[in-house]
Amino acid sequence: MSPPFSETLVQRLREADWVTVFTGAGMSAESGVPTFRGEGGIWETFRPEELASMKAFLRNPELVWRWYAHRREVMGAVSPNPGHTAVVRLERLYPGFAVITQNIDNLHRRAGSLTVYELHGNIERNYCAQCGEPYQLGAGEPADRLPRCTACGGAVRPDVIWFGEILPEDEWKGAVAAARSSDLFLSVGTSAVVYPAASLPVMARRAGAYLVEINPEPTPLTEVADEFLAGRAGEILPLLAEVAERLRESTMRTGGDRE
Repeated sequence: MSPPFSETLVQRLREADWVTVFTGAGMSAESGVPTFRGEGGIWETFRPEELASMKAFLRNPELVWRWYAHRREVMGAVSPNPGHTAVVRLERLYPGFAVITQNIDNLHRRAGSLTVYELHGNIERNYCAQCGEPYQLGAGEPADRLPRCTACGGAVRPDVIWFGEILPEDEWKGAVAAARSSDLFLSVGTSAVVYPAASLPVMARRAGAYLVEINPEPTPLTEVADEFLAGRAGEILPLLAEVAERLRESTMRTGGDRE
C-alpha cells in the first residue's frame, strides 16, 4: 500500500532545494527519552522550575548538577530511533537541509545529522557559569560531582537553556534562516506551544514552504499546516525518506525536471 502522502507533498519531495525538519519531545520519546517530570527516585519530589533555572543553580548548584547528571545518564542510555536515521537519509538528498530541534539529548547528531540547530542546548556539553569557558568532563571524573572551571574556578553548568533564559543567538538565527529558506518544512513530534520555537513552522509557511505536521495527535499547528500526517515519527519519516530517495534517484537518472 502506498503511503498516504498528497500529490503536493510528493511534488515537493521531488523538486525541493531546501528541506527543514523541526523536532520536539515526541521525536525523542520514541527512543525512550522520558520527560524531566517524574524520572524516578528523589527527583519526583521536585518541580522542574525548582531545578531548571539560574536561580536554582545559584541557590544549590550541587543539587542542580546532580539532577542533570542523572538526566545525562538516562539520555546516554538510549539510541537514535528510525525517525532520526530517516532524517539523516533525507539530509543526503537535498542541497539545502537543516534540523532544528528543541531536544537536548544529542540524538540527531549521534544519528549522523550534520546541520543541527539546537534551540534549547545540548546536555552533553557544559560551560562555566562565571566566565563562559567550555568544560569537558575528564575520564574518570565523577559525573555527579559539581566541577569547577579550570580557568576561573567558577561553577560549571550544563549547556542547556533554563527557564527565563533566551535562546542562543547563533542557533536561533540559523533556525530562522533555515525556516525562511525552506521549500518543505516538516514539524515532527512537537506540541507547537513553546515559543519562540513554535513560531518557526508558521514563519516557514509564510515564506512559501509547504508545511507538514507529523504527530500522533493534532496540535495547535494542525489547522495551520498544509498537511497533517497522523502517526509516529519512527513510522512516517522512514516512509518519507523512501519516497524521496526514489523520486530524487529517478530525477537524477532523467537529468532533472529543471535547469
